[in-house]
Amino acid sequence: MIEVTGQINAVRRRVGERVLEAGTARTATVSQVYDTDVEDLWEAVTTPERISRWFLPVSGDLRLGGHYELEGNASGTIERCDPPKGFSATWEYGGQTSWIEVRLTPEADGRARFELEHIAHVDDDMWDRFGPGAVGIGWDQGLLGLALHLSSGEGVPEGMGPEWSLTDEGKEFTRQSGEAWREAHIASGTEESVARACADRTIAAYTGETE
Repeated sequence: MIEVTGQINAVRRRVGERVLEAGTARTATVSQVYDTDVEDLWEAVTTPERISRWFLPVSGDLRLGGHYELEGNASGTIERCDPPKGFSATWEYGGQTSWIEVRLTPEADGRARFELEHIAHVDDDMWDRFGPGAVGIGWDQGLLGLALHLSSGEGVPEGMGPEWSLTDEGKEFTRQSGEAWREAHIASGTEESVARACADRTIAAYTGETE
């Protein structure tokens, strides 16, 4: 069992925009402080053996200019690498290309903050229907995996693979994550009724339950 509410509350979420050469992109940012130092956190998020313990098996050339592939998920090219401060890469999935930026910063108490910003040109109809939770819930699941790995040094517990999201605990995590992204959506300037409708549809899509 995990402490769902504690994990949800440990994460900061922000929704925004960024102007790129191809036009304005949507951004969803997550961050969490972990009980480790920046050097260990860097190793946890950049070495294949450790990435596979908390996220997905990864293959490829994990260095500047290299190409990576996450098993059954995204692939891309590493565009910036500045150890142990962070890196950026393309995020190519479903025929679409977006970008991720990872930033690691030391906290005053000796711990370290992980921050990930996902930058994407999102179709207006898709955004209006599902909002930031469409990608945000997935990143919340990733931060949960990282928390479990860093607290034990091992992989995520047995039973917390993809099927976990359809358990009662997994659905509760999805619900709370979706609601947290609703609040971040509202904080970005979106009308509450619109953000609520987006969150409800996204939660239903993730849990397989009808609205």
